[in-house]
Amino acid sequence: MCGIAGFISPNYNEDQLQKMTDRLQHRGPDAEGIYFEQNPGYAVGLGHRRLSIIDLSAAASQPMYSHDGRFIMIFNGEIYNYQEIRNTRVPGRSWRSSSDSEVILECFAQYGADCFAWLNGMFTIAVWDKIEKKLTLARDHIGIKPLYYYYGNKEIIFASELKGIKTVQKNLSINYSVIPAYLHIGYIPHPWSIYENVSKLSAGSFAEITI
Repeated sequence: MCGIAGFISPNYNEDQLQKMTDRLQHRGPDAEGIYFEQNPGYAVGLGHRRLSIIDLSAAASQPMYSHDGRFIMIFNGEIYNYQEIRNTRVPGRSWRSSSDSEVILECFAQYGADCFAWLNGMFTIAVWDKIEKKLTLARDHIGIKPLYYYYGNKEIIFASELKGIKTVQKNLSINYSVIPAYLHIGYIPHPWSIYENVSKLSAGSFAEITI
């Protein structure tokens, strides 16, 4: 289990990104990292808390940069067929790690969002494209790994848990309309959450946000 968090917003800074990431420390006690990019009128932040499983070295730490430096990724989960994808979809690479994370990132760099359909595993992924100024969010086919996002006030904020979003977006209102569903089935189904303007990314889907 790892934790991811981030935003595209005119309202937050690097310190607030760090606080969002720190709120997810229990999901990834082994390492942490952030990427922050300040642009005129908005900032981009990606934060990661790591639980080391496949590759325990620092080479597999995140946020992870693609070989060409264009894409930055944070990833929570495990891909079971990553070695097959590494050998068939992106052969001939000079790999820096033995992680599934690097395989996902280089596959995305070559094929874009089409690569998510090839991933056999449980995951949430966020990739920032520095050239096209585009954020891509993705969730595994069954929806094992959680990903929440807030959209409003000219910003998008996402995190593995609601507490990550609440760290910076404190003015969230309860979504009373979902309480009957919770009382009936014991959980709040996607795409809703307990807060207004906060949704769960649906299982087996991805979203693209372009500046």
